[in-house]
Amino acid sequence: MDAAKVDMFIMSNGKFFESHQVPQLRERLLNLDDSKWGLIQTVQFKDPTTSLIFSLLGGGLGIDRFVIGDTGLGIAKLLTCGGIGIWTIIDWFMIMGATRTKNMDKIQQFLY
Repeated sequence: MDAAKVDMFIMSNGKFFESHQVPQLRERLLNLDDSKWGLIQTVQFKDPTTSLIFSLLGGGLGIDRFVIGDTGLGIAKLLTCGGIGIWTIIDWFMIMGATRTKNMDKIQQFLY
């Protein structure tokens, strides 16, 4: 894979991943077969900042977890009113990391 393409991908999508995962992701993309490159560029990632906004506005209803694809946790938060508010407050600090983890899981499906 062309290093310039990979570096451009990392620069434009780096905010969607944890900083410690970026070097590993770059290495995998460099070793990626050219036929999969088109698929990688079409992957839609969830924005961690948007997830935080959803968490602040509707975290007690589990909306933030539904947005990132954690349907089970979203239902649990909805039924418990955000864990009586405690879970909601914890998610304000953790939802961005959870979103980045989901994004990494999504791209790993295409890397293997």
